[in-house]
Amino acid sequence: MQGQLTEIDIRSILQLIELGQRTGELYVEAYNSPIWLKPTQRLKSVQSPSSWLVFFLNGQIVYAGNTDGSLGRLYDYLHHFNLHTALDSTAVSAIASFNSPEYGYLWTLLERHVLSPEQGRSILQNMVRETLFDLLSLHQGSFVFKLGAALNPQLTTLEIGPLVTEITKQIQEWKQFNPHIQSPQQCPIIPDLDSLRGNLPRNAFVRLSDWMDGQTSIRQIARYLNRDILTVARAILPYVKHGLVQFIHSFSSPVPIVPEEQERWQESKVPRIVCIDDGAVVRQTVEQILNDQGYEVTSIGNPLKALGLLFQLKPDLILCDIAMPELEGYELCAMLRQSTVFRRTPIVMLTGKDGFIDRVKAYMTGATDYLTKPFGANELLMLVEKYVGLGNPQRPQPEKLLAEAIADELEMGSTG
Repeated sequence: MQGQLTEIDIRSILQLIELGQRTGELYVEAYNSPIWLKPTQRLKSVQSPSSWLVFFLNGQIVYAGNTDGSLGRLYDYLHHFNLHTALDSTAVSAIASFNSPEYGYLWTLLERHVLSPEQGRSILQNMVRETLFDLLSLHQGSFVFKLGAALNPQLTTLEIGPLVTEITKQIQEWKQFNPHIQSPQQCPIIPDLDSLRGNLPRNAFVRLSDWMDGQTSIRQIARYLNRDILTVARAILPYVKHGLVQFIHSFSSPVPIVPEEQERWQESKVPRIVCIDDGAVVRQTVEQILNDQGYEVTSIGNPLKALGLLFQLKPDLILCDIAMPELEGYELCAMLRQSTVFRRTPIVMLTGKDGFIDRVKAYMTGATDYLTKPFGANELLMLVEKYVGLGNPQRPQPEKLLAEAIADELEMGSTG
């Protein structure tokens, strides 16, 4: 089952899955959400697709989330239980599906008894409600439902009918906040704290004001306080109307937000990128563009040889063509995701096909993003900055032993 949301809405799709007691995955993609990036002090607004996955078992929901691989949402929910630092030293569970790392990390915390089953179910139910709020608010986009094995194991399953009714009502109530509050992603800020102190009749708002720093969204505040977004919005609405609280849009980061991982990326002076493509022109173009901007780039034409070299290189980002002889990019991506070394490495698929099904397949095999060929320098650089930040034009030369290992491997391949 696939189509456009202009032909059938999300509510009807969910009802069909429930009535048919289907097991599988629903992938939804929308293009109407601007994403704000802040790789440096400058800001860039790009019209980028948002996408979500919903997992079903016999017509009930097991888990739902977006496809960017971020752990930021889980981090926020753990904050309520004062367990947000637990992710710093947590390795993903082997049971996790590679296209739902958030679910895998949640299970790891349960396995290690960091979270109780009750806490885990509470977090999971909130995640599903949050995702459905976004999906049921959509009016444009595409979808694919794919029958398949269930996401295992299951912590809980949620009935679709009551959830859809509940979330639909929330969406209608949310619309009443317009034009004062428009999006859960808006970040409240208090421009004049002294003026506000004389207008705080409720203790609840005092607690809310601790998070109104212009960097924390309504949705994040709701996660921290274990409240729904309607409750948070209602609490701040009177102050918004009087100009005592203002809004800015949040800067969303698609990079997985694991503190130690984030620090490693920020401290890395020379982001290392590997491009796997059987086309010499593409490889040369990517190398020239990225080398000029201070990235360390290695391009590989043979996907089979790339497997061995990737474990030596341990890149910060992998660009991988889809259509290649001997081993397709989809297969290579799926194989890499089975290794703990590359479970969190951004993998971007390079494709000459601009079809929706190809993007779905890329995400299903664990890809982080995609880039349609032919692409320009600006498109490539924007995508690379999105995942690994800026390059360093003053970078040192690659490690000598690593360069020799690559040369030996390529030489062996050419003589064999």
